[in-house]
Amino acid sequence: MTRTDHLSPLLEFDEVEPEEDCICGGCSARRRARLHAAPVHEGGHAAAHSIRRRAAVLMAAVGTAIGGGTAAAGQAAAAPIPGPTPGGGSAAAQPPQTPQGEVSGLYGEASGTRAFAAPRAAAQPLTRAQIIQRAQGWVDQQVPYSMGRYWSDGYRQDCSGFVSMAWGLGSSQTTWTLPNFAERIGKADLQPGDVLVYNNPADPQAGSHVVIFGGWADSSRTRYLAYEQTSPGTKKRDTPYAYWNNSGSYVPYRCTGLSGGSDDGTAATAFPGADTFGPGANNAYVTKLGRLLVQRGGARFYTEGPGPRWGEADRKATQAFQQAQGWRGAEADGYPGPDTWRRLFS
Repeated sequence: MTRTDHLSPLLEFDEVEPEEDCICGGCSARRRARLHAAPVHEGGHAAAHSIRRRAAVLMAAVGTAIGGGTAAAGQAAAAPIPGPTPGGGSAAAQPPQTPQGEVSGLYGEASGTRAFAAPRAAAQPLTRAQIIQRAQGWVDQQVPYSMGRYWSDGYRQDCSGFVSMAWGLGSSQTTWTLPNFAERIGKADLQPGDVLVYNNPADPQAGSHVVIFGGWADSSRTRYLAYEQTSPGTKKRDTPYAYWNNSGSYVPYRCTGLSGGSDDGTAATAFPGADTFGPGANNAYVTKLGRLLVQRGGARFYTEGPGPRWGEADRKATQAFQQAQGWRGAEADGYPGPDTWRRLFS
């Protein structure tokens, strides 16, 4: 018999009072047990009192353990699964740390429906150049990432607020509502100013992301220049298509208010992509590049043109311009990248 088994009758005697005038053996035994279990100051037996107190403590401890274990199990089940540790593992394996806020007006004012976005004036249509310039503005200012704060221009400082700002919407949207202001396109149609959207139904607010496409970085179209708002602040970086993770789930979109839609972009300052230039290239961007280089003093390299077909004159003129910026080595290889293109327009 265990100690608790031996003590159990004592606890039961406390709950059932014996009849004072009953002479049966059961009531007599219960009266004697009650006498021995009574507190010492009431005349009870000290040893019995100690046993009773230890039994009560033991039973309370058992109850706490059982109840506490159940509560702990419930809490553990309800606790959220922790996400990846920032900086832990490879960059390609980590999802973006980009929780986003709700649809809101400028500076966080309450918003209503999709119509809350202010329409653009017909006299000032949105251009690709404007989108990239606005995105670059946040890059230059290194706007800190925040899902609850608003930058000086009124837009929320998260990924969807960043795109809302670059697209000139009159409110901060979310990755789920941005497609309402855009048309879906294919990878082959991507041009600077378009976006790539990933929506995660399992974690809509913290697991979704959107980036601005800034142009292809290689001729195989496996890498591109991405403008994005992610912790700790706005970035512009060479990115694998479609993104570092969840690559197959990113969807390309184009803002419906974009001027020119699928135009060739020669009037815009947005970099068209590295594959636009080099041996075999034949397009209006090559002509635009040559004309800009001539304006910057590169006329001596051209015996004719500039024209749409890439040639050695274009490479030498580009290299001379790059070296004039103080660039050396790979930065002055004669092939324009985003920085060279931007400098030509600045």
